[in-house]
Amino acid sequence: MTTAPTVQPAKAPQQLAGGHGHHRLALVVIAAAQLMVMLDLTIVNIALPSVQHALHFSSTNLTWVIDAYVLVFGGLLLLGGRTGDLFGRRRMFGIGIAVFALASLAGGLATDQAWLVAARAVQGVGAAVASPTALALVASTFDEGAERNRAMAVYAGMSAAGGALGLLLGGALVDIASWRWVLFVNVPIAAAVLALAPVALPVDHAHPGGAGDRRLDLPGALTVSGGMALLVYGLVRAPSAGWASTGTLAAFAGALVLIGLFVAVERTSSRPLVPLAFLDNRARAAGYGMMLLLGAAMLSLIYFLTQFLQEVLHYSPVMAGVAYLPIPVSVAVTGVTVSRLVARVGTRPFLTVGPLLITVGLVWASLLSASSTYPAVFGPLVLVGVGMGSSFVPLTLNAVSSVPRHQSGLASALLNTSQQIGGSLGLAALVTVSTTAARDQVRRAAALHGSAAAALARGATVHGFDMAIRTGAIASTAAFVVALVLLRGTRPATPAQMEPVVLGH
Repeated sequence: MTTAPTVQPAKAPQQLAGGHGHHRLALVVIAAAQLMVMLDLTIVNIALPSVQHALHFSSTNLTWVIDAYVLVFGGLLLLGGRTGDLFGRRRMFGIGIAVFALASLAGGLATDQAWLVAARAVQGVGAAVASPTALALVASTFDEGAERNRAMAVYAGMSAAGGALGLLLGGALVDIASWRWVLFVNVPIAAAVLALAPVALPVDHAHPGGAGDRRLDLPGALTVSGGMALLVYGLVRAPSAGWASTGTLAAFAGALVLIGLFVAVERTSSRPLVPLAFLDNRARAAGYGMMLLLGAAMLSLIYFLTQFLQEVLHYSPVMAGVAYLPIPVSVAVTGVTVSRLVARVGTRPFLTVGPLLITVGLVWASLLSASSTYPAVFGPLVLVGVGMGSSFVPLTLNAVSSVPRHQSGLASALLNTSQQIGGSLGLAALVTVSTTAARDQVRRAAALHGSAAAALARGATVHGFDMAIRTGAIASTAAFVVALVLLRGTRPATPAQMEPVVLGH
């Protein structure tokens, strides 16, 4: 039986001239890049009402401003991680950041719906290359053990807190300037990362083995990306067109066929995008499953609570962003504590408690009503933030521990892919849940008369939000069950691993 991995000493990674000073600069560059990529998952959320008004999106089509980015990001992450392994991580990291920045600039200049959605999709391409190579660079730059724990804590903190910080920054930018600046802001950050990367990051080389080893599994990438795209399209289309409509059923059937083809391609390819044997490691596979479920759960809170704050409580974009501060603060504090303790007690305790706390926080948040005020929001945000901080650092360590150097890009890409595909599929499904629940309540209200009917109709939108968040709680509960059943114990840490991990040292 495979047990959940703990951090074990490994061969020294590629070293930089300048020692720890360069290591700190490398961590700054990697963390800045990851923060930028993760900010973009939510920074646009806070601007959605402004985007909808400016470019005349329908409520259904508006989800594609988010889904276009998340779907391409998730669909191409495996391929992006593999390019780093094959062609050099620093090189592909730079290419990914450059593509991301140019697409951000183009999106900020968009004058119609198709332009903006296309730019968001290209942003996803850049992020799919930059994000897994960033995590692989952490694994190849820092020694496994306390040093890597420290770096992983920073990386995971950027991943977990980036979404909530995106809401805060996005709100400020929309209020002070316009919705376009939630995209323009990426350009100077990317320029700084690109300027520092050649100095800060190690020079690495492609995986040895000649030109044959540099072949990319394009059939695998195309089938899995196409399958995910059709699945999300079907979920987004169903509320308006109907679950039994020809187009919806065709989308689901096409998704099933393409995903089946992906599995067949991976079984027969000499250079598979995802070697299926790589998932034989029980703890690693469980971690990917947990990240997929938590990705869906977290987006359920952020997407729908953002709309609650602005549409029901009538918060301005900047105030809605400030309202999310409990999440990044809780994630940061919890992440520091977890990174100190994980070498002593292993990953399993945190990977069981974390999802459970997220579940309780989401259930609490789903009790909101049209008359709720911010104190009813604050408690769930703190609890969810603590749960995120408890989960993401151990999940990140779990993904890259005891993985051969030439597969670190694949390991990190699978972790990111799990989160983004979970978020993409989760958002599409939860929008369907929310829309259906709100519509059903409006129909019930129409059958009544007087004040009862009016009150039911007024609360229909919030009822839809609540049902979507409760569905997200089911996903985080499933993550808790996965941890409880599949992560059966950890090996004790060695004395060398007992050194506490402190951010910033």
